[in-house]
Amino acid sequence: MEKIEKQKCPVCLTNNLTLTQEEMDIPYFGRAYLFSMQCNNCNYKKSDVEGEEQKEPVRITFEINSENDMNVRVVKSSEATIKIPQLRMSVEGGPNGEGYVSNIEGVLDRFKKIIEGERDTSEDAAVKKTAKNLLKKLWKVKMGDIPVKIIIEDSTGNSAIISKKVVVEKLKVKK
Repeated sequence: MEKIEKQKCPVCLTNNLTLTQEEMDIPYFGRAYLFSMQCNNCNYKKSDVEGEEQKEPVRITFEINSENDMNVRVVKSSEATIKIPQLRMSVEGGPNGEGYVSNIEGVLDRFKKIIEGERDTSEDAAVKKTAKNLLKKLWKVKMGDIPVKIIIEDSTGNSAIISKKVVVEKLKVKK
């Protein structure tokens, strides 16, 4: 792992930013690089994943239907959009997106954290109720009681879900 410390933070402009690059060999995906930056002063964070090989735009679909699916490995680039259509949830990728290597449970926990934030900060009773219902559904998904599809669309092709159950299609990129 390479580490460069005391760099200028793009947010607070202090020299407290640490840049890291880590090389990983991910089975069925190949060699990948995990890049991250983190400021010790203002807690700014950004990370991304890039595959060693140039890949085609991809749409990856995986159906979660058991508790065992929580352990399935996920590689998500910062450009990728991740969706759970049955729960009407999505996180858009792009310049401000977050790239990571995790598992299905970790992805669901990221959605859970967003929903908990809405539940805890909203003044609207309807928003709070919707958030509570979504949290219950997420818990049932984790237990394998509610099957849902998770879809990753990545114009860079640097994302993957590592499972024999995955459906991979070419993504039509809007120009």
